[in-house]
Amino acid sequence: MIVRAEAQVSLLYYYSPNSIALAAHIVLDEIGVDYTAVKVDFGQNEQQSDTFKAINPKGRVPALVTERGILTETPAILTYLAQIFPASALVPGDDPFLFAKIQEFNAYLCATVHVAHAHKNRGRRWVDDEAALAAIRQKVPESMESVCRLIEDGLLQGPWVMGERYTICDPYLFSVARWLEADGVDAHSRLPRIAEHRERMLARPTTARLMAECYV
Repeated sequence: MIVRAEAQVSLLYYYSPNSIALAAHIVLDEIGVDYTAVKVDFGQNEQQSDTFKAINPKGRVPALVTERGILTETPAILTYLAQIFPASALVPGDDPFLFAKIQEFNAYLCATVHVAHAHKNRGRRWVDDEAALAAIRQKVPESMESVCRLIEDGLLQGPWVMGERYTICDPYLFSVARWLEADGVDAHSRLPRIAEHRERMLARPTTARLMAECYV
């Protein structure tokens, strides 16, 4: 469990290793807010426990407990954190179009890229037939490369997603892109710009530490 005590707001953050929760976890740590991270052990099916379902009835991570209530879904949590700590400059306060582009990119990660990845191990969300499940899993390398190709060829401006400005898009892309090899996509040869972005994120101390301590 990680505890930070640098800001006046105290938050409770539920995460699981190898999950998308890494994205907002990075932001929590970088902005210096006081928070406690609570690991949800998927191996023990803790996400389906009554205790966790009282936090998030969806049985998924991340979940962020705030003084005003509970937030779920990575895009919502990322936006909330950036807005309550405007000094972080992770979203623009005076550029509605750029803010919309950030939301557009993160919506694509959430609704398209993450869903393509989920077909590997979460195929039963869509089908029960074993042959269909096998076909879905077999398709993952192709579908993941296809949905990431749009990022590689245009959406990732470089060096960060939105160009020179580091935003909430960057930890989110990193958290998705770290699944590529396990999904059968060689990022270095097939998606080199995404691979470079991944290495750039790993060079940030917060990312490296969280990866070593919580997301192995």
